[in-house]
Amino acid sequence: MMEKKNNGGYANSWLLADANTGEIMRFELGLKYYNVERKKDGYFIGCNAPVDPRIRNLECSNTGYADIRMPTGARRVRLTQLMEEHYGEIDVEVAQEVLADHYDVYLQKENNPCSRTVEGHYELDRFEYWGARLPYQPAGAVDGKVMDSNMAKDLSFWARWGSSSGMPFDAEAFLAEHTQYSHLEGYLKDRPTQPWTLFKADEGK
Repeated sequence: MMEKKNNGGYANSWLLADANTGEIMRFELGLKYYNVERKKDGYFIGCNAPVDPRIRNLECSNTGYADIRMPTGARRVRLTQLMEEHYGEIDVEVAQEVLADHYDVYLQKENNPCSRTVEGHYELDRFEYWGARLPYQPAGAVDGKVMDSNMAKDLSFWARWGSSSGMPFDAEAFLAEHTQYSHLEGYLKDRPTQPWTLFKADEGK
């Protein structure tokens, strides 16, 4: 289904799971190449960079796969560290902590929310290590979603709008400090701290 009429316009990875069998899968789709990996023991991570070397090297450029100065490379390293650290004990609470992680693997700083952390905060990043990006660009992670196998069977999941860590974003204060983005006034919205909230398929009936 995913390959049908594929034009390569949205090369991506999809992480899928079968809650009944415990099998997980990573499906990567490029223009000419695709890759399917399946496991019943282990994990997959996603970091906005292709894993399949054919897609990464023949269909993409400047992916940052091994460059920890860039968000993709840094998140790949940090997510692998966190998955190994919590291997065998990852539940909903641990997953929420992983999504909120602020460790910077490039600068080796424990609490340095920026573009290189799992919870991306481009708005706090000077980007002196990645000249292709604008400093303090108002972008990054805007929500978090967590589900375990039992919740999948129940068609439910936990979600948090805004930062998974609860770090708020004040548009007015941001624009006052970074006037280069004044053209976004009226379009840039606040993202106040929100709680983790449980959503179920039968809600609203």
